[in-house]
Amino acid sequence: MSSPSFKNVCIYGAGALGGAVAVKLALGSKKQVNVSVVARGSHLAGIRAGGLRLWEAEAASPLVAAVTATDDPAELPPQDLVITGLKGHQLTPAAPGIAKLLHAGTRVVMILNGIPWWYFHRDEQSGHAERQIEELDPDGNLWRLIGPERVIGCVAYQGAEVINPGEIKLSNNGRFILGEPSDEVSSDIKAITDLLTRAGLNISIAPRIRDEIWSKLMGNAAFNPISALTRARMSEIMGNPALSAMVGQVMNEVKAVAEALGSHLAISIEERLERSRHIGLVRTSMLQDLLAGKALEITPLVGMIVTLGKLTGVSTPTSQTILALATQLDRENVQAAG
Repeated sequence: MSSPSFKNVCIYGAGALGGAVAVKLALGSKKQVNVSVVARGSHLAGIRAGGLRLWEAEAASPLVAAVTATDDPAELPPQDLVITGLKGHQLTPAAPGIAKLLHAGTRVVMILNGIPWWYFHRDEQSGHAERQIEELDPDGNLWRLIGPERVIGCVAYQGAEVINPGEIKLSNNGRFILGEPSDEVSSDIKAITDLLTRAGLNISIAPRIRDEIWSKLMGNAAFNPISALTRARMSEIMGNPALSAMVGQVMNEVKAVAEALGSHLAISIEERLERSRHIGLVRTSMLQDLLAGKALEITPLVGMIVTLGKLTGVSTPTSQTILALATQLDRENVQAAG
């Protein structure tokens, strides 16, 4: 059987992470792949005016890629591969637009933090296979219009920030972990891994993608909302004994919920905390969104710890407190920005 061919690739949501992938793919594919992006506002205008510019970590000059850029996916032809760079709370309103890009064989790689809307699709670990999560997919639009069978999960360890319209800066040389919801190593995921690797991205395939989701969420569920609530950067949080203790409490809750759903975290909480002490003065993505007056990614990162804790009978008191505080902060932040 021949390998799948991905000639038309669209990055839907070409912000920090999505934009970085678009630049690498556009330049690394040597014009063998038609790369397009869906963006909006001043960022779209910047891409159209000067291309999509990417500063890699410690680079002396940016990479610049000329890509087809639009805010209307209906202007693009059907795509073989769609890679979403949207946050979880941005996906539902984007579902109709993403659906316009799909043909019968289109695969959709979703770069997401936290629990994804498709989490229980073909899940053999938890006992809740095919359960839909209302909080992440209101009215089932993502499940119906995109379909979990198209999705390939992606966990990203890549610090990135949009520093000017059309211009992105990376804080490290990151990596991306892909996985089918079934945990199979399909011909599609092999071909996508090969495509992205040839473009210069550090890609691996997870034997159990949900374990990877929880391993990253152990940090995101703690650091993202605490940073937004305090305006503190990573090393500042870890340098504050009260805040670092709270981080450990959240991590313990995340680990307990993950294990109740059949996942196994390869890294211990102690090791995760020790690594966090060396990250430096880094703003989390939630703090970046807060400072930019954007809606915060609360439900996939914090709300799901509480929701899935209730589903599995696991107590999550610290996460419940943080959820209440972050939700109110988000309301006030959006009102002030609007």
